[in-house]
Amino acid sequence: MSRIAVVYGGSGFLGRYVVRRLAADGWRVRVGCRHPEQALFVRTYGAVGQVEPFLCNIRDDASVARLMEDAEAVVNLVGILVEHGRNTFEAVHVDGAERIARIAAEKGVRRLVHVSAIGAAPDAPSRYGRTKCAGEKAVHRHVRDAVILRPSVMFGPEDEFFNRFARMARLSPVIPIAGASTLFQPVYVDDVARVAMMAIDGEAGPGVYELGGPGVHSFRELMQIMLKVIHRRRLVVNMPRPVAGVVAGLCDFAQAATLGLWKNSVLTRDQLRQLRVNNVASGDALGFEALGLEPAALEAVLPEYLWPYRPAGQYDELRRTLKRLSRQP
Repeated sequence: MSRIAVVYGGSGFLGRYVVRRLAADGWRVRVGCRHPEQALFVRTYGAVGQVEPFLCNIRDDASVARLMEDAEAVVNLVGILVEHGRNTFEAVHVDGAERIARIAAEKGVRRLVHVSAIGAAPDAPSRYGRTKCAGEKAVHRHVRDAVILRPSVMFGPEDEFFNRFARMARLSPVIPIAGASTLFQPVYVDDVARVAMMAIDGEAGPGVYELGGPGVHSFRELMQIMLKVIHRRRLVVNMPRPVAGVVAGLCDFAQAATLGLWKNSVLTRDQLRQLRVNNVASGDALGFEALGLEPAALEAVLPEYLWPYRPAGQYDELRRTLKRLSRQP
């Protein structure tokens, strides 16, 4: 009989990579998500009936427990960047994480992997960072041998970081950003999924792993790398902190005024506070080196999925080559 793994938040960005690896390793996978009808694509990651999406609300004990019956491994990937209604940072990052860990302990689940974030700390400037830290502590109260992963900003074909700014660059001559000097250590999403899989298989021991890619870049440098990949020249403008504060405040107000009908995906005041600190591995936790892994470089992966944003799309490289040849005598 196949082993059963439950992935809460398995239809999200990181989730689809974890689920794909679990299915390839022969696990039966239950994907817990809020909208299973929108997550039917996960079925294609395995054989017929091997991967199934299920409705799950991590704010409800019964909903969480139902998916965990007979499971050997549990992965919690649920997290939010922006609060919506009852999905607050405390409800998702702390209460939800503790609920999953507590029920996993009650049911005797062998492996628990919890995904947090670099920057999680009790004194983090943002509520996002503080609740991520509180969630880690809640998990450890119930499952002492849990594996906690703290990735930096993740990149990959479905990301909402580089894709978002590349879309902007296609339409606007200016790319406004906040926190241009803030440092990031971008990590390829499938490298994080690979560590999660090692934790499930017992190849990564209990503890906290900070996962950052091989390069550290400022926010401005990341935008310049992205622009080079998509063959566009754009002006990257750093918004002064007061201006960024006004923009974030207006975006938060618009979301509140529309009762959440308008999703603030631009900039929040909490995100602005988080940009005050660098998003890089601290060196105080385990990392890829401890597992003998070499993470993929940003420059090696971005061209594989950002090419649609080039002026001529997939033919842009050919066009540039022909243009250079035409200039030769």
